[in-house]
Amino acid sequence: MRFDLTDLNLFIQVADSGSITAGAERCHLSLASASARIRGMEETLGTPLLQRGRRGVTPTPAGRALLHHAQTIAAQVQHLRGDLGQYAQGLKGHIRLLGNTAALSEFLPEALAAFLAAHPQVDVDVEERLSHHIVEALAAGLGDVGIIADSVDPGELETLPFREDRLVLVCSRRHGLAGRETVNFADTLDWEWVGLTPGSALPDFLAAHGARIGRQPRYRVRLGNFDALCRMVEASVGVGIVPVTAARRYARSMDLAVVPLADAWASRQLRLCCRRLEALPPYARQLVEHLRQAPPPSI
Repeated sequence: MRFDLTDLNLFIQVADSGSITAGAERCHLSLASASARIRGMEETLGTPLLQRGRRGVTPTPAGRALLHHAQTIAAQVQHLRGDLGQYAQGLKGHIRLLGNTAALSEFLPEALAAFLAAHPQVDVDVEERLSHHIVEALAAGLGDVGIIADSVDPGELETLPFREDRLVLVCSRRHGLAGRETVNFADTLDWEWVGLTPGSALPDFLAAHGARIGRQPRYRVRLGNFDALCRMVEASVGVGIVPVTAARRYARSMDLAVVPLADAWASRQLRLCCRRLEALPPYARQLVEHLRQAPPPSI
C-alpha cells in the first residue's frame, strides 16, 4: 500500500469539501492529477473510497476508515514539524486557522500580522466558516485552531475567551432608521439591504436568524468586504449589518448612522477553540497565546 502525504491530504480535503474539484484546488493540484490520485488509491485498496453523485462526493465506509487514519497521520506530521522546527533549519510550521466573518475581518489582521512577523518559520492557512462548521471541522481534524461565537456548542473542544463581537445596523443618516436608539433585526427586514457576497459566514448567520422568523433580507447588491458595503449604504442603496468595530471605523470617514441591534444574539463573545491545547504543535500553542494577549484592534 503506497500512499504519500499528498494523497492523504488530498483525500482529507475532498472529503471535507464534498468535491474532487474543490479538494484539488485546496491542494494546488489539477483536477486531472487529483482524480488520478483518487483512482490510484481506490485501485490499490481494491475498493471505492468515494460515493460519486450529482451533488458531489461522500466517503464510502472504506473511505471513512481511510479518512480517520489520514487525519491521524496529518496531525502527527504537524507534531513532527513542531517538535523539530526549532532544530531543523528552514523547516516550516503550518497552522490551519478557521474563523467566522467578524474574527477574520475585524479581530485577526493586526494580531496575526504581528505573530507572523515574529515567527517567520510558521505559515498560516486562514479559512472563513460558520461557527458550527468550525466546531465540526476541528473535531474531525480538519483544522488546528478556530474562533467561534459562544452561541455555538463547542462539544468536546477546549475553548478560551478571545473578543466581544457586537453586530449593528449601518444606514445613511438620511434613512428612516437613522434616528433610532436601537432596532430589532425583524424591523430591518422591511428595508432593502446591502450585504456580503454569498459564502461569507456573516450573511449565512443572518439568514439563519431570518429563517427563525420566516423572513429573509432583500439584497439589492452583495459585495466582497465591509468597506464596499458601507460605501453603498452611505449612498442610500440599502441598509447593512456589520460588526461594531467596522461600523465605527467607517463612520469616521463616511456619512453613516450606526444603530445597535436590540436582539440578544447580536452581542456575542468570540472564543478560541481547539481539540486539546496541550496536543497542539508548539507554534500553534504560541499562536493561541499570542491571540489571547494581543490588544483589541484600534477603532
